[in-house]
Amino acid sequence: MRSEVEMTLRHLVVLKTVKENEPIGIFKLSELLKLPNHKVRYSLRILEQSGLIRPSPQGAVVTERYDEFKGRIENELEKVLEALNEIRSISEEIKEL
Repeated sequence: MRSEVEMTLRHLVVLKTVKENEPIGIFKLSELLKLPNHKVRYSLRILEQSGLIRPSPQGAVVTERYDEFKGRIENELEKVLEALNEIRSISEEIKEL
């Protein structure tokens, strides 16, 4: 679970950095974020498949879906927090068995 959350965090940090610096390439992103190129490349691929960024000759840029995503992220985060709280509750019940 932890690795999935950390990967999602990385994707969001990459997305935020693309928005702040667009257009931006892999090497510049890697340098700014102090992440290996292969991790940045993977995050860019996931963000592109999600329709949040697109490649351009000068580097990655956000798409029109970025604004839609901004509107949804708070709601999605609430759902994740609810699920984590449920996991915590079940974990506590398991400890008592």
